[in-house]
Amino acid sequence: MFNAEKIKNECIEWIRDFFEKNGSGCNAVVGISGGKDSSITAALCVEALGKDRVIGVLMPQGEQHDIDMAYMLVNHLGIKHYVVNIKDAVDGVLNSIPEELAISEQTRINLPPRIRMSVLYAVSQSVNGRVANTCNLSEDWVGYSTRYGDAAGDFSPLSHLTVTELKEIGYLLGLPKELVNKTPIDGLCGKTDEDNLGFTYAELDIYIRTGEIADMAKKESIDKKHAANLFKLRMMPSFEPDI
Repeated sequence: MFNAEKIKNECIEWIRDFFEKNGSGCNAVVGISGGKDSSITAALCVEALGKDRVIGVLMPQGEQHDIDMAYMLVNHLGIKHYVVNIKDAVDGVLNSIPEELAISEQTRINLPPRIRMSVLYAVSQSVNGRVANTCNLSEDWVGYSTRYGDAAGDFSPLSHLTVTELKEIGYLLGLPKELVNKTPIDGLCGKTDEDNLGFTYAELDIYIRTGEIADMAKKESIDKKHAANLFKLRMMPSFEPDI
């Protein structure tokens, strides 16, 4: 049985311990999308470090239809925040690629999160910060993240917790229900996560924790995605010469 109160408190202590060992006095820098993952990460950091040591960074790409949710979060927590619009940076890169190189859809989808991570580190290195990774176990399990984009960071409070478990923690943290229950949208191509994946997070989370799933086609899809994306969760392979 998942004990949300216990896990929440242990995660808060883990964040404190990380900062004591890896930058006592440093600030937590969190990319704020307005979704539950960034909201819960920021709230946990506030509990662990105090709101004066948590800095939110909002990074719309041009117009962001749900940016009001991001503002709701930073105002609710009372944390300092910066807004960095990445549209010119994304367009600048894409427009600088030679015409003879056909830009793939994957390139267009994954470039913005990689630029956002560059922005987070630019801010972090200017405010004595450590960058929070906001990925959760459910997303990581099926590779639903961008390598060197949202999959990067200095510390990762949520990576061993499923979406279902995080919602319970979000309620305990007193976050607005609109943020905890917000329909996950990938922020890349405008579709919901579940539309893209072909199964719900509820189905995925039960499968992760129990191995149980009724739909064998969905099981096959989950297993295939998990196997294909394990490389994202592992250290980069490196050649070790026999010297």
